[in-house]
Amino acid sequence: MDILVVYYSRNGHVAQLARLIARGVEEIEGVHARVRQVPPVAPVTQATQPPVPGDGAPYVELADLHDCAGLIVGSPTRFGNMAAPMKHFLDSTPAEWASGTLVGKPCAVFTATSTMHGGQESTLLSMMLPLLHHGMLLVGIPFTENALNTTRTGGTPYGASHVSGLGGDQPISDDERELARALGRRVADVARRLAATP
Repeated sequence: MDILVVYYSRNGHVAQLARLIARGVEEIEGVHARVRQVPPVAPVTQATQPPVPGDGAPYVELADLHDCAGLIVGSPTRFGNMAAPMKHFLDSTPAEWASGTLVGKPCAVFTATSTMHGGQESTLLSMMLPLLHHGMLLVGIPFTENALNTTRTGGTPYGASHVSGLGGDQPISDDERELARALGRRVADVARRLAATP
């Protein structure tokens, strides 16, 4: 059983969160993380972009959505919204929406911002909307996760997050690490429970 962790990361912070979330997914027995990234978008046509990224996870393909038992989506914040590459990817899924590929599967979201008030929660909400249209089951982080009550950095009930600092020099805090892993565990656990339901 695979949980698909799809992210866009410009400076590496969201990619780090994706790896932590994947670690949490794999803490649940019998569940594996499939980590993929979305390619950048630019005025250059896709045909001139390299088919394989220079570093990081492979690019996501629509077939990954068909194969997954759950989906976790991450993007940096752009003016309180998801970044254009993630929106572009989600906008490419009308066939999956029409056929119900993702209906009933658990999902979650994660993000990173430069500042504490950079729009983390609005970005997380913006990524939830297309997932709701796909009929997915949203999984957040409950306050029973102690780090959610004590964090002075990132982490919200809407999803995992990281505050990277204006220069991008703030490392992922212990609370952010724990909450990212907790989010991965929760989605994996829900997917496993759903699969066991007759």
